[in-house]
Amino acid sequence: MQHAPAARPSPAPVRRLPPGTTTRPLPAGATASHHAATGPLLAAALAAVLALTASACVGGGRGAEGPVGPVPPTAQSPAVLPSAELPPVLTRGQARAALVGADDLGEAWEPTRGAATWRDELLKATAERPDCRRLLDVLYTEELFGTGAATAPRATAALDDVDGGAQLHYRVTSYRAADLDRTLAWLGTLPDTCGRFEARDAHGATRDVRVADLTLPEAGDDRRGLRVTVGDPAPDDGEEPRADTRTDTGDGVLTVDLIAVRVGDDAISLTNGTLGTPADAATRTSVEVGADRLTEARRQGRAQV
Repeated sequence: MQHAPAARPSPAPVRRLPPGTTTRPLPAGATASHHAATGPLLAAALAAVLALTASACVGGGRGAEGPVGPVPPTAQSPAVLPSAELPPVLTRGQARAALVGADDLGEAWEPTRGAATWRDELLKATAERPDCRRLLDVLYTEELFGTGAATAPRATAALDDVDGGAQLHYRVTSYRAADLDRTLAWLGTLPDTCGRFEARDAHGATRDVRVADLTLPEAGDDRRGLRVTVGDPAPDDGEEPRADTRTDTGDGVLTVDLIAVRVGDDAISLTNGTLGTPADAATRTSVEVGADRLTEARRQGRAQV
């Protein structure tokens, strides 16, 4: 007698995920109450994260009163930090206020009408010794403190003495005080290293050049002055080159006063040259008046900061 096969339990229906769904369904034994309990917890955690993120954004925005604690120096942009190498410079307006003018020197002086002819005739020359060659270059270019952009003059003035034929050039330059002092110290060595030397122009003509100290009035923080004469080679008998009051350069002796005065990180440089007798009063007035005006311009500049 055959027995009927025992009834097999029906397999549980397979729950298929909808297309595109990656979340597994709850196990068959899980209850809906468990899913309902975890929902609020996740929502609360998400809300807390969002609140912290929003707080951090507000704290770092433009409306923030400031960081909660000290900011390390490395966080500051180098672009806004003061430079330790170059000092603050005068504005061009302040530098112009420190210039001297024709009214300061007397009725004979007026704004220049152009470079004097003796500049090319007598100063465009060279010498064997480096310091003497550099001196000639300075007298010709008037770039006493260098030729770079950092040492470019902040303001300049050029004046002519229409009666005596002299020409005075005046400059205000801002630079590091230590570098300005090095230039002044170099000027002080020239009466010894270049007291007398021979210069040669582009045509091969030679000139006798003499350099001597020039006494200046007390002005500024430091100062140095030279008197340089450029003339034909002296005769063998040692006779001094004679001064000539003529306005042409033939057989004339050029005399140039070269002056530098430092006031803090700023300096005045001037040349006062003539084929005749130098006007000492013009040089002294330029030094005294110019140093006083530069001091006042610096004081006003600090007051405006």
